[in-house]
Amino acid sequence: MIIVGIVAVCVVLAVLAFFVPRLSRHPERGTQRTLGVGSRAGSKAPGILGRIFSKPFRGSSKAVRHSGSAGRRARGHMPF
Repeated sequence: MIIVGIVAVCVVLAVLAFFVPRLSRHPERGTQRTLGVGSRAGSKAPGILGRIFSKPFRGSSKAVRHSGSAGRRARGHMPF
């Protein structure tokens, strides 16, 4: 269920970044801030569990960053 949510957020951010690149920065930063809180909370677990619990949040944050930048990059390649 969480994977579907992250995919949905990435799609929405990519579409938003394509149509309104400047306005897409704020939702992208808010999403990354939220995922960063989860990553920091997960990393407080002892030992190897900390890395295991924080890894999904780091990967999701990376996906959000790439989807937003891909939308803005695609917009820049358009001829109009």
